[in-house]
Amino acid sequence: MSELQALIDEARALGAGAPPRPGPAEAEVSRVMEICNACRYCEGFCAVFPAMTRRLEFASADVHYLANLCHNCGACLHACQYAPPHDFGVNVPQAMARVRVRTYAKHAWPAAFGRAYERNGLVVALALAAGLALFLVLALLRNGSWWGAPAQGSFYAIFPHGLMVSLFLPVFGFALLALGIGVTRFWRGAAPGPVPAAAAGEAAHDVLRLKYLDGGHGEGCHNEDDRWTKARRRFHHLTFYGFLLCLASTSVATVYHYAFGWIAPYGWSSLPKLLGVAGGIGLIAGPVGLAWLRRRRHPQHGDAAQAPMDAGFLALLFLVSATGLLLALARQTPALPLLLCAHLGAVMAFFATMPYGKFAHGIYRTAALLKWAVEKRLPSNLRLGGD
Repeated sequence: MSELQALIDEARALGAGAPPRPGPAEAEVSRVMEICNACRYCEGFCAVFPAMTRRLEFASADVHYLANLCHNCGACLHACQYAPPHDFGVNVPQAMARVRVRTYAKHAWPAAFGRAYERNGLVVALALAAGLALFLVLALLRNGSWWGAPAQGSFYAIFPHGLMVSLFLPVFGFALLALGIGVTRFWRGAAPGPVPAAAAGEAAHDVLRLKYLDGGHGEGCHNEDDRWTKARRRFHHLTFYGFLLCLASTSVATVYHYAFGWIAPYGWSSLPKLLGVAGGIGLIAGPVGLAWLRRRRHPQHGDAAQAPMDAGFLALLFLVSATGLLLALARQTPALPLLLCAHLGAVMAFFATMPYGKFAHGIYRTAALLKWAVEKRLPSNLRLGGD
């Protein structure tokens, strides 16, 4: 049985309530954590190590929880006396990265779609965006409206508002549903109990600050060597907050449209435009910076097999933001219909791959941080673990 088919069968069993079966990736994390639990030199680095000390054994659910707590900062790898080329070969960031992708695939819904994590690379992402954009261009060619500036630069003169909603709402809704079911399965396997308000607030604080991208000392992460750098954290912030600003722009525009009857296009000084431009700039600078850092990163800091998925995710974010900003600048030009097709194709491709690409890591990491915020409030002598 192939590793991929094993993942699919495991996801189906998980949906039916059966305990997940550990694979080689989980076994390696369990081995590494047992060594780390005896050493504890890195206990103050991030949430992974204090969470580890509450366990004597590392069952599958615990392994997946700890893997999603890991932010891959690389600090423990460079501090570890048992790291390669030592015979113990302890490489926490790499072992955790290999389990994280199994987390997403194992909890994917529908279960058969878990295989998308293996195929969701740069070529697939770009081909999907281009294919969807071409479909929209062909629709415009059919009615002869593929070139020319519409009155007042209105998108709705090219594609009616109702048509765009009918195209995007089902895709976006399915993506949210799939992510929701996946993270619910993850939480059910790792949940420590009720969530106090203080724990929820702490987890939100840690997520919004990207707390554990500071290397445990506030000095930053490692990248190509053992020098500290804050570049990864800064580019992650640009990407994360750029995405949130773009989401806020769309949300405000939706309120304008349905609550007040204020129809796009909006002026440069309007709130949707200001939020969208700021978010678009962040979503260009952030992914470009992260892609640059990834090319330079030490190979032992992560899982090289996931590089195509990472590249596809960053490429889609860049395409969405770049075509969105071009639309704003070219609103009064004849190229607007083609640019709109390119933008809508990129956005739809991003929505379609959300549950089955690198976007999922933020959702599962948030759930893991919430679990840690709850768990750390439990009695210190309480030993946890098990499926």
